[in-house]
Amino acid sequence: MTPVQQSPYARALGERVEQLHPGLRAYFRAVPEGSVGVGHGVFRTVGTPRRWLWPALHLLERRGVVAACWERDVPFRIENRTIASRAIAEREFRLPRGPWTMRDSVVLAGHGRIVDELGEPGVVAACFDVEVRGGALALSSRAIGLRLGRLRLRLPRIVSPRVRLTERVDDGGGRQHVSLTIDAPLIGRVYEYTGDFTYRIEKDAGVAA
Repeated sequence: MTPVQQSPYARALGERVEQLHPGLRAYFRAVPEGSVGVGHGVFRTVGTPRRWLWPALHLLERRGVVAACWERDVPFRIENRTIASRAIAEREFRLPRGPWTMRDSVVLAGHGRIVDELGEPGVVAACFDVEVRGGALALSSRAIGLRLGRLRLRLPRIVSPRVRLTERVDDGGGRQHVSLTIDAPLIGRVYEYTGDFTYRIEKDAGVAA
């Protein structure tokens, strides 16, 4: 018998998963085999207004990590899958200059934490503490690492940016809200996105084909 998969988020939270808003539990539990979680929504803001950062962000954009821009009201689509106990996500940002896709893969780390590997292959890796606050899921980074060819480099804490992500559900409209911020020492806010979306689990057409 094939063992039932658990998502890294559910495994990190343990019994605390029941403290999540009911609308978030399907999102952070494992997506059943043969299915895909699909979300459609709008990011109210994406990127950074600090244009001098864009050349460096362009390098990460080409690897599917962050978008080098500052845009508002950007439609997006997300697809979530659980593969070999990893939470695999693709987010297509429909930017004015054309679509761009962000990819990440989340795995369970020790001590109730998760590691999110962003880009193809995992160019950036962030280790997060996982908490539930008032029914919302809150992630706060503890360490950031970079992959440069075969070299893996952990950024010293003194220069490492702090990444925070919050996912919550609007009780009034039932939409899911997401907010991500990246703040660097001495510089401040260097990247963000915030928006809302609807989400459902459906049959994975790619698997069926």
